[in-house]
Amino acid sequence: MLAFDLSMAPTPESLDERRAALSELNAGVGACRACALGLSRTRAVPGEGPADAEIMFIGEGPGYYEDQQGRPFVGAAGQFLEELLESIGLKRTDVFIANVIKCRPPGNRDPLPEEIGACSGWLSRQLAIVQPKLIVTLGRYSLARFLPGTPIGKAHGQARRVNGAWVVPMYHPAAALHQGSLRQPIEDDFRKIPAYLEQARRDAESGEARPALAAAAPAATQMKLL
Repeated sequence: MLAFDLSMAPTPESLDERRAALSELNAGVGACRACALGLSRTRAVPGEGPADAEIMFIGEGPGYYEDQQGRPFVGAAGQFLEELLESIGLKRTDVFIANVIKCRPPGNRDPLPEEIGACSGWLSRQLAIVQPKLIVTLGRYSLARFLPGTPIGKAHGQARRVNGAWVVPMYHPAAALHQGSLRQPIEDDFRKIPAYLEQARRDAESGEARPALAAAAPAATQMKLL
C-alpha cells in the first residue's frame, strides 16, 4: 500500500517544503508494497536530485546495481548518462533523475502494466514536487507515460508540450551500449537540451507553461526553437 494518499497531498511551494516532501516520498517508496516488486527488490530506488531541478530525466526502471545501491543510473548506462550531461555542461547533481518504476524487475525484464500502474502515483508526485521546466524521457516506457502510442524512433529528440510541460523523448542510454549505431543519435539529441531548456524558461516566465502533474495526454504541440 502507498504510505499516503498522493492525490490529496498538497503541492509544496518553498524549496524547504519541496525537500521535505521528497524526503517523505522517498520513505513512502521504501515502504511500498503495492505490487510484487516490493517483495523481490533489494532496495527501492525512488530517484534523486535537487528539489527544484529544472530538468527531470525519467528512465524505465532500476537494474542490478541500482537495486543494490538504491540510486538511479549507477551502472554502465548511468556512466554514459553522466558523459552526456557533461557534454552539455551539466552534472548529475544539477538534474533530477527518476524512473517509471521504483523497484527492479527480476532479471531486468520489462516492467509489467500492473507494475507501472502501481508506481504511477509516485512519479506524479515527484513531478508535482520538483515542477521541472523540461522532462526528458529515456526509453519507450518513459515515453509512453506522456505520449502513449508514439514510436520512439520517430519522436526522439523532438520536444513537445504535454499537459503544459515540455517533454523531450530520447533513447535510453543503455540502448547505445547494446546497439552502437544509436550512440550518435543520442549524443545529437542531448545537444538540443540547452536550447529546449531556454525555450522552456521563456515559457515559464511568460506564464505559458505549467508543471506536468498528470500521466499522459493524447495531444501535444512540438517545440519550435527560436
